[in-house]
Amino acid sequence: MFKEKFSEGIITAKQFDREDIEYILKKGNEMMKIKNSNLLHGKILATLFFEPSTRTRLSFESAMYRLGGNVIGFHSGDVSSIKKGETIADTIRTVENYSDCIVMRHSLEGAARMASKFTKIPIINAGSGSGEHPTQALLDLLTITEEIGPLDGLNIGIMGDLKYGRTVHSLSILLSNFDVNIYFISPESLRMRNRDIDFLQQHKIQYKEITNYRKILNILDVLYMTRIQKERFVDIEEYEKLKNFYIFREDDLDDTKDNFKLLHPLPRVLEISPEVDASKKAIYFKQTFYGIPMRKAILAELMTD
Repeated sequence: MFKEKFSEGIITAKQFDREDIEYILKKGNEMMKIKNSNLLHGKILATLFFEPSTRTRLSFESAMYRLGGNVIGFHSGDVSSIKKGETIADTIRTVENYSDCIVMRHSLEGAARMASKFTKIPIINAGSGSGEHPTQALLDLLTITEEIGPLDGLNIGIMGDLKYGRTVHSLSILLSNFDVNIYFISPESLRMRNRDIDFLQQHKIQYKEITNYRKILNILDVLYMTRIQKERFVDIEEYEKLKNFYIFREDDLDDTKDNFKLLHPLPRVLEISPEVDASKKAIYFKQTFYGIPMRKAILAELMTD
């Protein structure tokens, strides 16, 4: 069922309903118990990263190797024929002949959706501009369910660059399938986009938009922080004004619940003080671990015959 529904791949979090999410979370949990297998022996994953990546690219590659498959691809558009003027469409139609699934990251929003129109093999959106990053949001949910428990009833704060943050766009969409209270915390100029707010309103999700996270820190179960993304700003002066808008410090933890968890998709720049790292409430490095079982589950579902 999953493979049939996602035959074109994973392009947007909007493809998922609650049943799909719970299914892939269950599969992710199962993959945590199986370090290596030959499930995808003979299969080839193509990783096309036109934008820089550490965690997403390496976790997809590690997941594929741990499932017995192989990986081809590139980590920069500068080393592909795109630099010579080749279109994305022609690149995809070529790579389709060399692989069984394509993971793609690109600076243009909508690039993954466009790519899916030119191939019959699955495309996995590994981040498209300031649009979405659905597999990151799936591993975020796996992190929360494994470290805290069921999603229903949780108070979840999402803080930082909500305008350009593709991870938070996908995360809010997935969370719309659950009975959660969402607190969007950002500077006024980096508020959640209207289209994302409209989506949540259509799904009758409880949310509030605030600027000062300290006012609600004591009620949160999860705070999902993101960096202010310099690469998304047209006006560098505006970035300089906002880059240090939020800095979560060690003494902030004193105001949190005993089971509170701090997440971050990384990379971190200045928004979390290094002193916070030692706390059991800070699980952003453990969060990177959950990328392996989640992406193993996704690859297995999409690529198993």
